[in-house]
Amino acid sequence: MASSCGKLALIALGANLTSSAGRPDATLRAALAEIAAGNGDVGGAGIRITAVSRFWRSPAFPAGSGPDYVNACAILHTGLAAPDLLALLHGVEAGLGRVRDGNRWAARGIDLDLLALDGEVRPDAEAQRHWRELPPDRQRVEAPAELILPHPRLQDRGFVLAPLHDIAPLWRHPLTGATVREMMDALAPDDMAGLAPVA
Repeated sequence: MASSCGKLALIALGANLTSSAGRPDATLRAALAEIAAGNGDVGGAGIRITAVSRFWRSPAFPAGSGPDYVNACAILHTGLAAPDLLALLHGVEAGLGRVRDGNRWAARGIDLDLLALDGEVRPDAEAQRHWRELPPDRQRVEAPAELILPHPRLQDRGFVLAPLHDIAPLWRHPLTGATVREMMDALAPDDMAGLAPVA
């Protein structure tokens, strides 16, 4: 829901390789600082970070594909539209050394995902549902050409839901109506295996 401080955005952060900022945990902290400063493709963005989850360690997917990830989620308030916020996140990634080469699910020094912006559904309910329900074997080879909100894999990823539960357990998916807590409870045990807060 929009507030006087702007729209509420949920973002996910992850890294399992070193970046220009250092180890994955240092990279996540650097990314948060850059986001708060509005340092990306859109300057002077007026972004305010209002909550950050604990950092979580999670196994790389698929199993054996790289070192464990460090993951987190954050709540932002911003006046930016979704495409501009995504551009800012991509700019922060680039500033930390990420090169987007189309290699999905590869090990990386930083990954920033826009999970949701207020209750926006982009581009529409039908397209969002299509990508949300895409079978796992097709997820590896197909990617949308446009921004899909909420993030279509949100409900499937323990490494997103666990940190998101830290800061927004009652946030509801605008199409399914499920809360973060309910989505996390619906995951299979294997989807939560190996997840633990970073000490």
